Amino acid sequence: MTLDVRLFPCLSDNYGFLARDRATGQVAAVDTPDADAILADLGASGWGRLDLILNTHWHPDHTQGNAAVQAATGCEIVGPEEVARAAPLDRAVGEGDEVRLGETRFQVLAMPGHTLGHVVFRAPAAGLAFVGDVIFPLGCGRLFEGSPDQMWTSLSRIAAWPDDTVLWAAHEYAEGNARFALTVDDGPGLAAHVASLLARRAGGEATIPTTVGVERAFNPFLTAGDAATFAARRAAKDVFRG
Repeated sequence: MTLDVRLFPCLSDNYGFLARDRATGQVAAVDTPDADAILADLGASGWGRLDLILNTHWHPDHTQGNAAVQAATGCEIVGPEEVARAAPLDRAVGEGDEVRLGETRFQVLAMPGHTLGHVVFRAPAAGLAFVGDVIFPLGCGRLFEGSPDQMWTSLSRIAAWPDDTVLWAAHEYAEGNARFALTVDDGPGLAAHVASLLARRAGGEATIPTTVGVERAFNPFLTAGDAATFAARRAAKDVFRG
């Protein structure tokens, strides 16, 4: 692993992330849900610097700390153009671009659906990706701006990655997602996986990160098989109250 990643809770159900390139010591924050929490964790890390903010999309719970974190650290803010509608942005990036954190190379991948400009930052050599609100353990992002077809395409791209790719998602939604998943699949494999996730939550642990292999096996939105089934499941989840 070429990156060290720190995860910490923010707001009611967000996670903040700090990622450190081992070779150079450069550090990035992925999204900025809570500037105070980010700066506190940066101090606790002992890493001593912050070079980049990587925004996945424009929603305030991912960008509202941009200005304060940049003022405190002097870091550069990188993200999709849509971020500029809500917060400071120094460098706009999109599909096919690359962002360097020291010797770590992040591919910028456009994955619309949750928002139209949502991007994912994937570091293949490190075996991980910061996926924002595209995919969660047993779930996926709501379609605030994009279409079901767009989100299905985005999820299908993630599903094509190697099984051991580590996915750092931005919210703790596993309990609600698990209840919905059990309405789609009543098999023993999913039941055992849900029991494991819920035990982790009961013990105060995060259910993030997950992996592509786990989600391909159990996530009802990845197991949908086609765009029409995905759309039906996404609509059902939007009204699910279980």
